[in-house]
Amino acid sequence: MENPKFQLFKDSASEFRFRLRAKNGEIILRSSEGYASKQGCQKGIGSVKENAPIDSRYGRHTATNGKYYFILKAGNGEPLGISEMYNSTAGRENGIAAVKRDAPGAPTEDLT
Repeated sequence: MENPKFQLFKDSASEFRFRLRAKNGEIILRSSEGYASKQGCQKGIGSVKENAPIDSRYGRHTATNGKYYFILKAGNGEPLGISEMYNSTAGRENGIAAVKRDAPGAPTEDLT
């Protein structure tokens, strides 16, 4: 078991992105967009930490394949992060609970 953490990395298009890993190492949230700068990505992580505890910031959705996921949004309605796909609504709710619990205090590991 690891401690929950954000990981900041560069994608194949050389944009900065983040992901939040839970205690079990699973990715429970990833950035919904790429950032041009590391500073912008760090600001996105800060916004996730700030908005994670607020239940109304979570949009609960069903994908076309019938799986469940959620999107965490900022106060202005902009998407901050998207979850993995879950097989049940209970799984999705557990994922939301994990983000609420883990994101606010999670450190950031810089992989760039």
